[in-house]
Amino acid sequence: MRKSLPGRKIVAIGSLVALLAATTATPALAASEPHDEVDRALETLVRDGVPGAQATVTNPSGRTWSEREGVGNVETGTPFPHGSKFRAASVTKTFVAVLVLRLVAEGKVRLDTPIERYLPGLVRGNGNDGTKITVRQLLQHTSGIYDYLRDLDLEEWRHRGAEPEELVAIGLAHPPLFAPGTDWSYSNTNYIIAGMLVEKVTGSSVADEIRRRITGPLGLRGTSLPQRGEEGLPRPHARGYAPGPAGHTDYTEFDPSAAGTSGGLISTGADLNRFFGALVDGHLLPRAELAEMQRTVPRPGGTPGAEYGLGIASVPLSCGGRFWGHGGNIVGYANLSGAVPHGRRVNVVVNLNPAPPKVSDDLSKAFDTGFCAR
Repeated sequence: MRKSLPGRKIVAIGSLVALLAATTATPALAASEPHDEVDRALETLVRDGVPGAQATVTNPSGRTWSEREGVGNVETGTPFPHGSKFRAASVTKTFVAVLVLRLVAEGKVRLDTPIERYLPGLVRGNGNDGTKITVRQLLQHTSGIYDYLRDLDLEEWRHRGAEPEELVAIGLAHPPLFAPGTDWSYSNTNYIIAGMLVEKVTGSSVADEIRRRITGPLGLRGTSLPQRGEEGLPRPHARGYAPGPAGHTDYTEFDPSAAGTSGGLISTGADLNRFFGALVDGHLLPRAELAEMQRTVPRPGGTPGAEYGLGIASVPLSCGGRFWGHGGNIVGYANLSGAVPHGRRVNVVVNLNPAPPKVSDDLSKAFDTGFCAR
């Protein structure tokens, strides 16, 4: 097991590599249901090495359909299950950003106030200074705080789990990457701190706030933020794998607190389509707060035109227009999820991560196909 992941790290929770991958220009958005083209895109994913893949598409009318290819269990050969639950990883960040912005709308948090005001003494040491880092900068990854995930050892943390303070301390053991607000760098530490902010201001857990403010009102019955020690996935689910020296290594069981409010969410494709559709159509946030969420900055090194807002990315589609969404990668699972305002909503998930670059490209193309194919 120690050799199954390079460097034995918990790899790429919330990587935006696939989400921000380059696309090829094609005609404008189509209105028909692209079952065949989506299915062919999933077949490519399986041919290039993932055990299984599922795409879930919701049309503007609200009708949801899905396609699947490959297996959900390499030992039994059973198909990738319909309505599979999976670790949504850094899609969690969009949920947490919604919570923070709801608190902004209620006058309980201010985006341009330093985090020191809400969590005094937390962000300090090694040049890190919470009096100079705002809530907005945390949500937009412009804080300069080091990503704790780069130092997390899989073998130590997979079943051990962690408290948020431990994860923040790992990030703050490093000096900042840059002065707050002067650059952009994806950091899971930012969203561990954002989760702590939500809990400090509300007096309840992020899991409870997600239920009360998001999943309950939207009827997202397959979505939850599990707590420390809750290592399994609810049924139905595909097993999650990482490539190993002797084939696929099963990493389905995993203590989600090592990802926490940066990437611990469990969901389904249909639930994430409903969530992103409600969000971009203005049903989860007041107009002013949605506008703040969609105030973006360039994502250095990404696709031309790709930008990042507050817990959400804006990315061009190959057929014109843009989608709003997020990617999520955690050991065993990778997914892309997003929506076009008043248009299609798409989720594509595979049960292999980390994966070769070809698979990441395939995933991005399958996701784009869900929006663009005729």
